[in-house]
Amino acid sequence: LEPQAALEQALRMIAEGAALIDIGGESTRPGAQPAAAAEQLRRILPVIERLRARSEVVISVDTSEPQVIRAARAAGAGMINDVRALRARGALEAAAASGCAVCLMHMQGDPGTMQDAPHYTEVVSEVREFLRERLAACARAGIDAGRLAIDPGFGFGKTLEHNLSLLRRLREFATLGTPLMVGLSRKSMAGTLTQRPPGERTGGSVALALIAVLNGARIIRAHDVAPTVDALRV
Repeated sequence: LEPQAALEQALRMIAEGAALIDIGGESTRPGAQPAAAAEQLRRILPVIERLRARSEVVISVDTSEPQVIRAARAAGAGMINDVRALRARGALEAAAASGCAVCLMHMQGDPGTMQDAPHYTEVVSEVREFLRERLAACARAGIDAGRLAIDPGFGFGKTLEHNLSLLRRLREFATLGTPLMVGLSRKSMAGTLTQRPPGERTGGSVALALIAVLNGARIIRAHDVAPTVDALRV
């Protein structure tokens, strides 16, 4: 919420080895309420502009809103990270026109209610089929496959058991032929497994990142950049 503090955090992450910086103006954690596009832009545009002036790092913008996609691209963003997989009205067209890379994530429900009672008959096949359909929608909209990544959406409408099944079977997503991004850092999954609060989940988060990479993940979304980078280098 404070642009200068956000810029300083981004520069620290870059110094620690981050290849992309993900900037968002709307929380999508369980129970979160949506933020209007105008409010998202008020929060993120100063950060994007300042970071673009200071670094050549790839800037990813975490949004589902077409208006935000267009404005973020104009300000210097190179990637759209959408928890709704471009399903919002106009988002697919905005992303196609932007030329940006796009990460399509699976989410059951919406952030406000997604963790109330997640249910799947077979979580891995259902998530994979959803992502397959969204990749096809992108192809129909003229988005080249080389611009796309996918994210199974750990913690987004999923129980611990669902998350563990996805992690164990991540390699099954390779059949989609698209780079895989995962976000496991500090999530409740790590907290449940380690019995630690969010600020004390670095060890668990790094372990989850390593397991994900060994199972085929290509991009890791992390809070604690330096220890994650060190572990992956090793």
